[in-house]
Amino acid sequence: MDCTQNSRLIRILFHRGRHLSYQRSKHAVNPNTSLIKIDGVDNIESANFYLGKKVAFVYRAKREVRGSNIRVIWGKVTRPHGNSGVVRAQFRHNLPAKSFGATVRVMLYPSNI
Repeated sequence: MDCTQNSRLIRILFHRGRHLSYQRSKHAVNPNTSLIKIDGVDNIESANFYLGKKVAFVYRAKREVRGSNIRVIWGKVTRPHGNSGVVRAQFRHNLPAKSFGATVRVMLYPSNI
């Protein structure tokens, strides 16, 4: 395996998604459940593939901890949301509202195929 094949394998370990919002009703907001739109997923059948997959919100902080200022908040896809391919995800710590529209990584593990 040469270098280009190796870098290709690293790139397909996750799919990109966007943090749309928190789950909400007309008046109440539920910040412990986030809505994620995964690129290329546009129906409920393809969204079901991602159930149980890990989600990572990667961001940069000001202060270095253990030699790095990159931090991660981990979560998990819990269920689909509607019919258009949006999924619900719960994170260990609620995502900040500042992350609306930000990119998240939807990992392709744990695999159930």
